[in-house]
Amino acid sequence: MKLAAFQFQAKRYVGVVSADLTTVSPYQLSEDQADLGALAIIEMMADGKDLPPLGQALQLSEVCLLAPIPKPRRNIFCVGKNYLDHVKEIKDSKLGDAQGAMANLPKHPVIFSKVPESVIGTKAGIDSHPQVTQEMDYEAELAVVIAKKGKGIKKEDALRHVWGYTIINDVSARDLQAKHVQFHLGKSLDTFCPMGPWLVSADELDSSHASIQCWVNGELRQSGTTEQLIFDIPTIIEALSAGITLYPGDVIATGTPSGVGMGFKPPRFLKKGDTVKIEIAGIGVLENPII
Repeated sequence: MKLAAFQFQAKRYVGVVSADLTTVSPYQLSEDQADLGALAIIEMMADGKDLPPLGQALQLSEVCLLAPIPKPRRNIFCVGKNYLDHVKEIKDSKLGDAQGAMANLPKHPVIFSKVPESVIGTKAGIDSHPQVTQEMDYEAELAVVIAKKGKGIKKEDALRHVWGYTIINDVSARDLQAKHVQFHLGKSLDTFCPMGPWLVSADELDSSHASIQCWVNGELRQSGTTEQLIFDIPTIIEALSAGITLYPGDVIATGTPSGVGMGFKPPRFLKKGDTVKIEIAGIGVLENPII
């Protein structure tokens, strides 16, 4: 199942994308439910409720896709430095100098969050924030979406708590990261969390062997696979839920492969007019212009 949140003729909907990716069939939901995007359906499933009937299919080319969960109710959890080559490229950069010992290979998952206001959908513009940052970077990531409430989840049970997956671009202001010596502020500027194009249910993706690629203006910058994760998804869920209750619809971005702009010598940061395209096989494409 692929769940998409979208707008059609000034109204918001959430629906099921066809297997051939040509149409989307909207659920018959109230306006308030539709505003929650895929979260409305995930919560119904978590509560064991019958899903509403589907309406007439619409051409996917005629709708405007939104972030699949356009109004996250809680934090978007993120894992930093979860690919070995990315740890090395950051450690060798100016940001590594600013972080000191924090730039070393982590012994436990490094968790931070992005504020819900940072979320946008595919094709939406990423604000370059020229008055705030001069070192805007991209990070292609597989994101996990939680299916059911849980705390103290053990690794062996973790995947039972996963509804499915989506793509996140963990856009980052590297100069803010260095200045404040932490992740949150530099990761949470408005529009700094493109998400989409939709959610893919767990049965449609082998998350332990998912390929991740990122292009900037058509140039391949990142190419990796989740086989390279330092901490796999069950380990991340166990660590995160040890003292924090996870809820249906919570999102966890799992880290980025090497090839980010900060890692080049000299660095190759994003600028107004650039386009970032991320593809994860089995999910789809997330693409956003810098404005």
